[in-house]
Amino acid sequence: MALRFEGSSEYVATEDLKIAVNAAITLQRPLLIKGEPGTGKTMLAEEVARALDLPLLQWHVKSTTKAQQGLYEYDAVSRLRDSQLGDPKVHDIRNYIVQGVLWQAFEHEGPCVILIDEIDKADIEFPNDLLRELDRMEFHCYETRETVRARHRPLVFITSNNEKELPDAFLRRCFFHYIQFPDRETMARIVDVHFPGLRKELLTEALEMFFGLREVQGLKKKPSTSELIDWLKLLVAEDIGPEALRSRDHKVVVPPLHGALLKNEQDVHLFERLVFMARHNR
Repeated sequence: MALRFEGSSEYVATEDLKIAVNAAITLQRPLLIKGEPGTGKTMLAEEVARALDLPLLQWHVKSTTKAQQGLYEYDAVSRLRDSQLGDPKVHDIRNYIVQGVLWQAFEHEGPCVILIDEIDKADIEFPNDLLRELDRMEFHCYETRETVRARHRPLVFITSNNEKELPDAFLRRCFFHYIQFPDRETMARIVDVHFPGLRKELLTEALEMFFGLREVQGLKKKPSTSELIDWLKLLVAEDIGPEALRSRDHKVVVPPLHGALLKNEQDVHLFERLVFMARHNR
């Protein structure tokens, strides 16, 4: 039976996003996901795995990550230490091979989902170093002199925040999708997943303020979906009503609990200045 993603109760997937996931499944290619931070790129892989009832293996990339670590690592230091202690397990080199995410996925008895998160954080050669393995679904372990082949082709999700350009040869092997920032209607559906039964008046005022903030010219960091969810969680926890969000009190220059939305002092000061100017120009 062919796998097909139709969304989930925990993740609001737009029609074009569902089409992208299913296209990657059909083509048996990695799905490269880009979009603003906080738009649910990482969560997509988690929800697809949950919806399709597949295990999820996650590889969170750092600036120091090497492609080899996704295959395996040879722990020569431990082997040297054990040899000095006379441990008999030193005679089998397999005891010192640490399997990476790809090796685990290749040997899994059924299909699974792999998340390679924030691939653009690594060195520019990182994506190219994975080309052969992602293409052929196999690699060679020189220490054990064996070739590891995938029993089942995993569904691979790769996320990028556009911090670096990815190589053309790598891009050719992926199906690409850019997650557009949600419009108000979609955002209301996302909020409903996290806060079912939220007062309509509070949601309306919160979205008005949130999207107003995002439209402010000059912000270093626009608030994202995840930050809106955090902010609403605080509003509900502190029992802050919609009237506080539309207050005309001149002392209220930024949203209540604005630290969930504005993440640096420059943006706070910019918003304060804009509100001050708007009030004095009325």
